[in-house]
Amino acid sequence: METAMHKQPSSQQEQEQEWVSKTRRKQEMHDLQDLGMQLARLSADTLKKIELPEELREAIAMYRKIHSNGALKRQTQYIGRLMRDLDPAPIREFLDKLQGSHAAYNAFLQRVEQMRETLLEHDDALTDFLRDYPAAEAGQLRTLIRNTRKEREQAKPPKHFRALYRYLKEIMEADHPTAEMPAAEGEEEQGGALE
Repeated sequence: METAMHKQPSSQQEQEQEWVSKTRRKQEMHDLQDLGMQLARLSADTLKKIELPEELREAIAMYRKIHSNGALKRQTQYIGRLMRDLDPAPIREFLDKLQGSHAAYNAFLQRVEQMRETLLEHDDALTDFLRDYPAAEAGQLRTLIRNTRKEREQAKPPKHFRALYRYLKEIMEADHPTAEMPAAEGEEEQGGALE
């Protein structure tokens, strides 16, 4: 009798371990699917920079062409299945680096916006900017600042406001080339929204 009682708890423990194991496997499969979807959101140029099996590249290309929700779900699952055969560590590392690049680039864009606001609000800031960025053309910058201020006073559309942003971004990027980065799909629109 005692042996039967001892076996029962151990069999129950095995069932619990199996259940946890199934849950863990299911979570890992979902994680791999999510990783595959992160790859699918990358631009074609960025995707070329990571080593992937041709079958996975084709599955990602097919995913981008599909518009039906049911087909998208099946393709997502297929990409997840293909991801199971890969070591996810290098892919995660690549995506983490890329995310860090995006964060650094977004911080750079915020610095450009802050510089634009500083130049518009303080006349002394122009002298400091020209000292820090000698490649900037003083006359063009003064004209852009003056036109942007007039534009604000007259409540006109922000044409010169955007032009000032683009000029500052160009000058500041030239001084810090590390500010440039590979963009994921849709990144160009985000950059334009900041102008």
